[in-house]
Amino acid sequence: MDHATAQTWLDRYLAAWKSYDADDIAALFSEDVRYRYYPHADWIVGRDAVVASWLAQDTDAQGSTRDEPGTYDGSYAPVAVDGEVVVATGTSTYTETPGGPTTQVFDNCFVMRFDDDGRCREFTEYYTKRS
Repeated sequence: MDHATAQTWLDRYLAAWKSYDADDIAALFSEDVRYRYYPHADWIVGRDAVVASWLAQDTDAQGSTRDEPGTYDGSYAPVAVDGEVVVATGTSTYTETPGGPTTQVFDNCFVMRFDDDGRCREFTEYYTKRS
């Protein structure tokens, strides 16, 4: 993994969050991925479980709620790449309506491990809400 490849993955990650396309989400992760929305959460294990969680199909898996189209944006970039490990930071921004005023901003840090095919096999998000 290098910075350019990590940035490409992060750009695809952002696009997948915006589209909620199951195939685009699945393409990001290894079959045996372990995923956490925050460090003290239980692991969501397996690509299918992660896709279901993103799509808010599995509420027992600490999944997300689906954002209305056009109400989420983000910007993420790798700050450290060491072999298979990538640390990225950025922001997630939310509005109540598409094009409306910003209602929430979160500062994010992702700690990720990748397999040899460039798919994420471990993902933990750290975040804090701006006041």
